[in-house]
Amino acid sequence: MSTHPSPHTLTDRRGWIAVLSVALGSFVLVLSEFLPIGLLPAIAADLNISVGTAGLVVVATGLTGAIGAPLVTVVTSRVDRRIVLVSLTALLVISDVLGAFAANLPTLILARMLLGLAIGGFWSIGAGIASRLVRESSVIRATSFITAGVSLATVVSLPLGAFVSAVATWRTAFFIGAALGAVALLLQIALLPRIPAIQRVRFATLGQLLLIPRARIGLIATALAFMAQFAAYTYVAPYLQDLVQINPTTITIALLAFGVAGIAGNFIAGFTLSRSVTGTLAVTKVVLAIAVVSLPLLAWSLPGVFALLVLWGLVWGALPLGLQTWMSQAAPGASDGSLALFVTTIQLAIATGSIVGGLGVSAFGVAFVFYLAGGIALAGLLVLLSLGRQRRAVAVVTGSVPVAS
Repeated sequence: MSTHPSPHTLTDRRGWIAVLSVALGSFVLVLSEFLPIGLLPAIAADLNISVGTAGLVVVATGLTGAIGAPLVTVVTSRVDRRIVLVSLTALLVISDVLGAFAANLPTLILARMLLGLAIGGFWSIGAGIASRLVRESSVIRATSFITAGVSLATVVSLPLGAFVSAVATWRTAFFIGAALGAVALLLQIALLPRIPAIQRVRFATLGQLLLIPRARIGLIATALAFMAQFAAYTYVAPYLQDLVQINPTTITIALLAFGVAGIAGNFIAGFTLSRSVTGTLAVTKVVLAIAVVSLPLLAWSLPGVFALLVLWGLVWGALPLGLQTWMSQAAPGASDGSLALFVTTIQLAIATGSIVGGLGVSAFGVAFVFYLAGGIALAGLLVLLSLGRQRRAVAVVTGSVPVAS
């Protein structure tokens, strides 16, 4: 897919407003995905199931997202991108409304599967839509606004979930998600221009991407980065409670600091990636490894822990945008397909990282999982730096060497 805006692109100012409507959609999607995590006990009590069983609502979303990314990309590859994005945002609203009224676990899981389908499809298409809305020189910055929804939703979801649980029922959280989704839907209908599909994507096309060395390296590096992140982040609350020994209020403040730093890191990456994609990713992976490994070592120092969490948040805010930029440049003629595999890889890596982290915590304790995450992050760095031996192969397969390397 060309990185130049289509003839149907609005003026630059209107294009940026359209980008913001997509960014709101990304925010609501991730918020809806994360909100139930803090509400599992309330959901379990209301539906008369165990907390472990209630956790299926989280698993269902992730697995469906992994399947939905390539499925939606292929099935809708000839459909106007505006229609697809609006339809997926509408599906988000439907899923949240269905979840709010769910009387039993099967209905709630169905709602979460619809959300997973919306997430997988939206990120496969929406994350790369900036190139069709703004000038080429602004694409990375515009994309950073869209991906900032992830960081912002991470910041808001846990405190909002705790607040909702304290003052209302868990169903209120789903109504909030539906209401915000409706706002995003109306804005997209009003602001998004026609964005005609310009490439037919087949399932075979997705497999062909694995033949491109740079794309293959990007997917492996992505898998290792997200595995490292969620092996550690899934257990950051137990770390703060058991090793650092701080109260719930301070834990909430610590997680907010992480999230706010993530937002800042996302926008900083919007500038650094325009200079060097490889350099930005290499630095973030090194700092990620150092931060997570150092957390158990500095558990005795609350200021040190906060500093490391902010540092971790900064680089984590940059990594998803950097990895997405890498994938878009790896296969510029197959952008939707590369993003579909990118999203699927992320969803599977999140699940794998959480499982691996859980096994590590059970067998060796909370501190071990942070050392493990650091090792996985460094493995991702080694994969990334192996690009130097693949440049000639990339040039042969793609016909060009990416501009920002």
